[in-house]
Amino acid sequence: MQGHSEERPVDKSPVAPDRAEVYEVFVRPRRGLSHTHVGSVHAHGPDTALRYARDLYTRRTEGVGLWVVPAAAIKSSNPDEKDMFFDPAEDKTYRHANSYEVPEGVEHL
Repeated sequence: MQGHSEERPVDKSPVAPDRAEVYEVFVRPRRGLSHTHVGSVHAHGPDTALRYARDLYTRRTEGVGLWVVPAAAIKSSNPDEKDMFFDPAEDKTYRHANSYEVPEGVEHL
């Protein structure tokens, strides 16, 4: 817009200005629902990542809450080791809900 200058807040994050980090973005569509992963942004700190995420993933008021998490902080299991990683749960039958009665009127557990 001509004649309009917008003052942007300075991000005082500890990340070097020449090295952006990848942040994973989670949106909460409305109160009472869980946050859902929607994508990622590259930013020079969490404050900037939050603004980028807002601009990219909630343009049409798709959410009521945003989380941004540095991708480097996420630890995940390896899909190639699925059998070994998840196998110990098979011998713990108390973790399976097949011995519980579902109360009348409950559709989803």
